[in-house]
Amino acid sequence: MIPRRSHLRAARGRLEARAAALRSWLILRVFLPRRSRHTARLKYAAVLDGQTVNLHAELPRSVRLPDHAELVLTRGRRHHESPARVYEGGDGTLLMDAAVLLGAEVGGAPVDPGRWQVRLRLRTGSRTRRIPLLLVELPTPYEGPTRPMTASGVTGRRHRIGRSVTGNMRVVTAVAKPGAEVVKVHITHAGISVDFRLLGIRIDEPEAEFIASGRRLRQPVTVLADGTARVEVPLEGMAPRRSRPEHWDVAVTGASGRTFRLGRRLHDVRNPLRVFAMRATAIAPRGQRPLLVQPRYTPAGNLRITCTPMPEIG
Repeated sequence: MIPRRSHLRAARGRLEARAAALRSWLILRVFLPRRSRHTARLKYAAVLDGQTVNLHAELPRSVRLPDHAELVLTRGRRHHESPARVYEGGDGTLLMDAAVLLGAEVGGAPVDPGRWQVRLRLRTGSRTRRIPLLLVELPTPYEGPTRPMTASGVTGRRHRIGRSVTGNMRVVTAVAKPGAEVVKVHITHAGISVDFRLLGIRIDEPEAEFIASGRRLRQPVTVLADGTARVEVPLEGMAPRRSRPEHWDVAVTGASGRTFRLGRRLHDVRNPLRVFAMRATAIAPRGQRPLLVQPRYTPAGNLRITCTPMPEIG
């Protein structure tokens, strides 16, 4: 069964690659030559910070400098306008720059999940002209210590740049991926508290579990006034039973039985273990030998708390 599934995934991947190649060929060889006089060609299109669409385009030669310009996002009967800047380049070509913030929760366009058509609307006097935005090449990931954010750090919703079969640029929005996002970790001599947000899910009667090898500590979850949740655990229950470190993962579960690991995933860093590093704290739990307690994030972004017994002196 497993080899058959892997073959199906490989075959599906080959079909998707062929479809993408065919679409690029159609855009470059068929639609681009026919539509270049009537469309604005995008030189740059990307979603930055997970929720802001940034665009730079060259307008067709038939366009004159307008009195007013704006982008219009349309899906069905819904539409949203956002200001755009049209100006003359050094060679006389008209260029367009625009930035569109997505998400009503952050004061931007109230886009819901789906495909949103994007057009440039130009106004001069009483005349109005709408121009499609032609996207020849899809955005490519860049190298470096950071990476493009695939979701909004506030809402968790996912936004990406897409295009139609004729090459028109569009914004594709999807709901937040279900998960529990850590907001804050606080250590005291009594215990550890973790504040987190639930994204893309609703959990009834939530509880948290601190899980180490062969050990589980179940703790209640408190919902705070700002909508975040908090779990607290006493350190005396996390003391290692042996002389080596113990690593605790944290998960939240509810009445339905679904479990989600707590972590940090709504960010643009490639190495969360290094960038979000937290210092180790020496603590003496009640009735236990001193510990070194260090919260950290795994390469996958999961929260992990390491408790290491302090070496005995003497």
